[in-house]
Amino acid sequence: MKKICVVTGTRAEYGLLRWVMEEIKKSNLLTLNLIVCGMHLSPEFGLTIKQIEDDDFKVNKKVEMILSSDTPASIAKSMGIGLISFADALEDLKPDLLLVLGDRYEILSVTSAALVARIPVAHLHGGEATEGSIDEAIRHSITKMSHIHFVASHVYQKRVIQLGEQPDTVFNVGGLGIDNILKLNLLDKKELEETLDLKLRKRNFLITFHPVTLESNTSEEQMNQLFYSLSSFKETGFIFTMPNSDTHGRILFSMIKKFAQENRNAKYFTSLGQLRYLSCIQHVDLVIGNSSSGIIEVPSFKKPTINIGDRQKGRIKADSIIDCHPEKESIMNSIKKALSYDFQESIKKNN
Repeated sequence: MKKICVVTGTRAEYGLLRWVMEEIKKSNLLTLNLIVCGMHLSPEFGLTIKQIEDDDFKVNKKVEMILSSDTPASIAKSMGIGLISFADALEDLKPDLLLVLGDRYEILSVTSAALVARIPVAHLHGGEATEGSIDEAIRHSITKMSHIHFVASHVYQKRVIQLGEQPDTVFNVGGLGIDNILKLNLLDKKELEETLDLKLRKRNFLITFHPVTLESNTSEEQMNQLFYSLSSFKETGFIFTMPNSDTHGRILFSMIKKFAQENRNAKYFTSLGQLRYLSCIQHVDLVIGNSSSGIIEVPSFKKPTINIGDRQKGRIKADSIIDCHPEKESIMNSIKKALSYDFQESIKKNN
């Protein structure tokens, strides 16, 4: 039996890895080892390890690495703490293969530890471009430390090969987010309202806005511009999901809390989990923000995405995605376009 060690540090990442983990767990040839780290272990970010355990996965190692600050210095220190702790975890588990996904700093730390320990690494969702965040540099660094690559499209497959990886180690398997959409029994409107403890309005927006990590001190202003644009839609329900533990993420966290306190039509959730999150997409009118989910998963629901700013610049985008500047007028005009009859009809035909 070969030991496959999966590492997860965020709710979104776990949602993508879940079905891969299920198949490893069922296999007669493989044994699943699981390391849980980062936001999963933080009450501030929803203590989402509970969801993993509720899904009947055994957690072999817990790696505490998040400091109670989100300055650039504290994020770098968290990476250092993670590197030390992952080195110990991998030494104890001695996996035959490390399986990681994406571009988070937690994953950079564990991949670095695996490189030194000479543990082969399989990387999911490499080759993608996100020019507005540090994620791109991290993602490509993980690619260079990995040995097997599972990418989401032909374009990303080509990019990984251009980075110098051997073509016979790069496999185009598609986006893992689609597995969740197909395999989960999504909640109907009544079930969703009950589990969220809210009444959906005639029109509803799902909003996720993460820090823009390559731009200095702009996240707060961009969030204010988003709030200004939302103030024009007073009869619309706003469902916010909280940002990740990136640089200045806590600033946005507090801003969203304050906005929800001052606007009765707004409600925020630290973590919806994959079932409620995808069910929300199914029942809202559009998705707004700068999350990769708006690019990768939302188009499958034939719903518009308002993609704000440069955080996801460089990704392949469906026709249902409207890019806009992080400015009030641009966001408002994009929302109006997304809600228009012509755009709604074009989504149905082209996706």
